[in-house]
Amino acid sequence: MLEGKAVIVETDMLQTMQQDALVLASKALDVFDVTEATEIGRFIKKEFDNTYGPGWQCIVGTDFGSFVTHCHGCFIYFCLGNLAVLLFRGAAGPEAEAKQPCAALEAVKAEAKQPCAALEAVKA
Repeated sequence: MLEGKAVIVETDMLQTMQQDALVLASKALDVFDVTEATEIGRFIKKEFDNTYGPGWQCIVGTDFGSFVTHCHGCFIYFCLGNLAVLLFRGAAGPEAEAKQPCAALEAVKAEAKQPCAALEAVKA
């Protein structure tokens, strides 16, 4: 619905996760009316839980404040028109965040380190 109009306000996610969040928000807006913020949030949260593991939280609306503790590499706040989306994976506290990086971030990093199969075939 509002494709191409996303503005990322703050994030510490890798680019691939950011893109997933924006694409899912766009899909949610294709399915739900912009006034159905809870359903939009539920849709994004469930998809991130399925893709990156459980523990994701998603807040959607036009006027809200927040103060959250999140896993390193698992936070994005962006706007689509006048609709704001806050998506993060919760952490128990600052000390837990420092000791245990987000499992989803580790999985994405590991995936990025895997050589491309096509490139490996060319090298062989």
